[in-house]
Amino acid sequence: MADKSTFVPVVAVALLGGDGRILLQKRRAGSVHGGLWEFPGGKIEPGESAEAAVIREISEELGVELAVDALEPVSFASDPVLPPAPRAPHVILLYACRHWRGEPRCLDGEAIAWFAPDAIAGLAMPPLDVPLAAALKKWILPLANPAARS
Repeated sequence: MADKSTFVPVVAVALLGGDGRILLQKRRAGSVHGGLWEFPGGKIEPGESAEAAVIREISEELGVELAVDALEPVSFASDPVLPPAPRAPHVILLYACRHWRGEPRCLDGEAIAWFAPDAIAGLAMPPLDVPLAAALKKWILPLANPAARS
């Protein structure tokens, strides 16, 4: 029988501070992947664009306002194999954002913290956030070192 699984579209954002650090959120204890560090975000609702979902999720989770034109697509990650039922496969779209309105606050997770790009690889993260962190680091490298662009 053919598998008729559909994937769950998820968005996440890496808020990039002026000092080069990246904001991550620790998932609530007791939730799936509880206690692990992740890029904040969440599921795209039916009829919602990815960008609208990022703006809504970050408002709900961090209390800051993002603008569509401040979002920069970075990468995506997906489950390489179908997860065991009842979990559907996920696809996470990662955006970066350098400008927002308000001060990030921890409204949904256990904690939020700013990390240097090199420190993120040493954090305990959900499986799909690991390749996103690696892609973000590669994406940031030319921004931090203009000579690397040529």
